[in-house]
Amino acid sequence: MNTVSLVGSVSRRAGGLFESVRRLHQELMTTGLLDANGTILPAIEMARSIRVSVLGVEDEFTRDDSAAWRPVPLYPLCRLGPRSLNYAPAMLPQLSRLDPELLHIHGLWQFSSIAALLWHRRTRRPYLVSTHGMLDGWALGHCRLKKRLAWLAYERAHLQSAACIRALCEAELNSIRALGLSNPVCVVPNGVDLPLLDTQPVASSPEDPFGSALRQRKILLYLGRIHPKKGLVALLQAWAQITQRHTPWLLAIAGWDQNGHEQLLKSLATRLNLEWIGPGERVRPQTSVIFAGPQFGAAKQRWLARCRAFILPSFSEGLPMAVLEAWAFAKPVLISAHCNLPEGFTCGAATLLQPRKDSLATTLAELFSTPDSTLERMGQRGRSLVACRFSWPAVAADLKAVYQWLLDSGPEPGCVVKN
Repeated sequence: MNTVSLVGSVSRRAGGLFESVRRLHQELMTTGLLDANGTILPAIEMARSIRVSVLGVEDEFTRDDSAAWRPVPLYPLCRLGPRSLNYAPAMLPQLSRLDPELLHIHGLWQFSSIAALLWHRRTRRPYLVSTHGMLDGWALGHCRLKKRLAWLAYERAHLQSAACIRALCEAELNSIRALGLSNPVCVVPNGVDLPLLDTQPVASSPEDPFGSALRQRKILLYLGRIHPKKGLVALLQAWAQITQRHTPWLLAIAGWDQNGHEQLLKSLATRLNLEWIGPGERVRPQTSVIFAGPQFGAAKQRWLARCRAFILPSFSEGLPMAVLEAWAFAKPVLISAHCNLPEGFTCGAATLLQPRKDSLATTLAELFSTPDSTLERMGQRGRSLVACRFSWPAVAADLKAVYQWLLDSGPEPGCVVKN
């Protein structure tokens, strides 16, 4: 089986998609396939049975981040024109050279949608689309006019022609159906790796830039894109409303800035009289907020290891990798319903919040009064949840079964929902 995936970016610029798409493809290369009778093939036969390659647009971080994709074959392509479209003229010629039996597109509203549709019309071969939360109400309302034009020009035809659409959760399935799309949909979540907690870097690492003052504080961590949909304006407003100077809690906002939103948040923090610092600055007793900047690899793991709790007051998500990663580190999480992880509330690993100032302030006050032992039990329940529900081998096995079904070489998987 020869497959190719199209992504907008193959670097950290893709945000959570960099982690989820990269780890998915690495696992696709190592997880067993099923034969026609539903039996797992031996590893040596499996290696001959599937090939995965990834095409994506090159940017300023591609050279540094390419090694993280190994052993997945990666083909970075030059971009022409605006970043929002990610037009790569070499994409179609490269697809012809790789000659895949099946195409998998990650994300919408970019040239990869056009390329997939043109490739399909020329070859009549199937393709699968992972929408990654880009069809929910908030996402469609953001840059509404541009998306409406793209929908009419190419995106509707691209989605309607897909042999299957992948939803990360039940809510995303509902968003797909709400647009009148009747394609088969496979519900396959993102996955996460479980770290060995007793071997992870801790706050006392020599690389810790904040010193002992930070280790004396309880950190509430946000980790992700710095973007309006993440609810960080309301979070800062609530933080200013509920926190007092010298509180043991400190808010850390770590992530990649998008379109200058981080500067807006810093200006807001100043107006709210919140003492804040940037990357590398020393924590003082009166420090209330850290804007920690982008965090990747070991640096991201240090933040996840040292925080006491994790928060994502988002207005729109597919299935957020950052929450799964926080659970993998046995951290309790405070999340909105838009994070599409209801199982976290069911098992007692998450606290439900509303991404509004007054409601957030109430949730924060409850967090501050929760005993450490209770937070630790919540975190352990989250770790158990990702171990049984969101492991990468299970995710890759489900998706490989979908691939085989689309190529008429396997039975219809149980994760497929037909209209």
